[in-house]
Amino acid sequence: MVNHTQTTKTIELENYGIKNAKIRYQLSSDELHDITIEKGQGVEVSTGTLAVNTGEFTGRSPQDRFIVKDDITKDKVWWGNINIPFEPNAFDKLYDKVVNYLSEKEVFVRDCYACADANYKLNIRVINEYPWSNMFAYNMFLRPTEDELKNFSPEWTVINAPGFMADAEIDGTRQHNFAILNFSKKIALIGGTGYTGEIKKGIFSALNFILPVFKNTLPMHCSANVGKHGDTAIFFGLSGTGKTTLSTDPDRSLIGDDEHGWTNENTVFNFEGGCYAKVINLSQEQEPEIFDAIKKGAILENVIVDNKGDVDFADTSITQNTRVSYPIYHIENIRVPSSGENPKNIFFLTADAFGVLPPISKLTPSQAAYHFISGYTAKVAGTEAGVVEPLPSFSACFGAPFMPLHPTEYADMLSTKMKEAGVNVWLVNTGWTGGPYGVGTRMKLKYTRAMISAVLNGDLGLYNYDDYHIHSVFGVAQPRSCPGVPNEVLSPRKSWNDDEAYYKAAFKLSNSFRKNFKQFEDYASEEIRRGGPQRYSF
Repeated sequence: MVNHTQTTKTIELENYGIKNAKIRYQLSSDELHDITIEKGQGVEVSTGTLAVNTGEFTGRSPQDRFIVKDDITKDKVWWGNINIPFEPNAFDKLYDKVVNYLSEKEVFVRDCYACADANYKLNIRVINEYPWSNMFAYNMFLRPTEDELKNFSPEWTVINAPGFMADAEIDGTRQHNFAILNFSKKIALIGGTGYTGEIKKGIFSALNFILPVFKNTLPMHCSANVGKHGDTAIFFGLSGTGKTTLSTDPDRSLIGDDEHGWTNENTVFNFEGGCYAKVINLSQEQEPEIFDAIKKGAILENVIVDNKGDVDFADTSITQNTRVSYPIYHIENIRVPSSGENPKNIFFLTADAFGVLPPISKLTPSQAAYHFISGYTAKVAGTEAGVVEPLPSFSACFGAPFMPLHPTEYADMLSTKMKEAGVNVWLVNTGWTGGPYGVGTRMKLKYTRAMISAVLNGDLGLYNYDDYHIHSVFGVAQPRSCPGVPNEVLSPRKSWNDDEAYYKAAFKLSNSFRKNFKQFEDYASEEIRRGGPQRYSF
């Protein structure tokens, strides 16, 4: 696979209000790489990879993400701290300021698309102030052929101006940076931040509204792969739970690592054309596929590079959120095109630092919907004076910051699709066993891989008392045996060797689930509410 060659097509930007700009249209990855270095905006590291610094922002800024409240969105979007409303008139005024700012400048324009399934294809035009932002768009979105470009008509536009600073008092923003979605005008307007993740998550958020509302398709913040016999597996999970690691399997082809749709025809397709992976403490031994993907054409963000051009992946002096983007073809074992059929198994990944949840358990449809809405994992707090206290963390649908609709709408869709397709859903705890963080140990990766393999191979038996034990607090079904995993590991209570301490921790965690779910109770059906822990502790 080679870089997309420069097209002979030319475009105008006057219709966007961008006047007299020097337009650099559809440049190749190599050209953008070179221009970035020429402009002093990045360096080439020893692997040939481009390394850039995204500036003030090294991650998304959720409090500065807005959706224009208009006739399309006002009655559908779940307004609140996640989906913050923005006035249409204020958007128009801010838009005019941004395009005036880009006028007379050199701008980098890319036509691309999202959604690997042709029936759901979304054509996108990305207009960038910086060359490396445009190279990111090349990496992360799907790349049209020369023939497709000839009659390309963009449906959505991303306008990305990191150097433009808003005036919060005048422009209606919270501060100088912003990422605003306008569904009537089909524009994602991003300014004041160089963090490239805002570009991809802007389109992801748009699709999370478009697909369920207009296409009857479930959008998912997940990774996916497919086996040699065509069976698709889906992995939901928040940061640090093993989503990328577990979906990268030498025996299975990668569909994608982050954003997918599940259609009414029971197909699963990747939204993207690339991967955006964390590289903190990256090593070739632990994650060889990602490590080997960091080569010419990839972009490293906010890493420390020495004077020899070598990257220190352990150095977090700029940020913990060091990243790399690369086109998906940098991974060897991929599915082409990036889609699969007939999902058989879904895995909800959680890193439970309390050591309470079983390492693997089978969920009923109502439990699956409940845990999907909850989106649980745990954060491990820093140590102070010898005290370590893990904290529960919930993110609805395993991706709350990107979900414009109420979480129960996605959960209802998932529940319906599960029943119709006969999909099995599994809760996988990649966190602690034998006690909480500080007492127990992290679940061995080889055990988690063995459990995933057992599910995919059909080795975990039928849903009955002989093969499964029902957890007395959470009500989930934990298998009594699994090839390659000691039986005592499968029971979190037995791994503790202290029943009283275990149940005290289990009830404490169940109460955290209940407290979090109160915000959804008025919207959730009785069936979904019954999917949560059924025993109380006060």
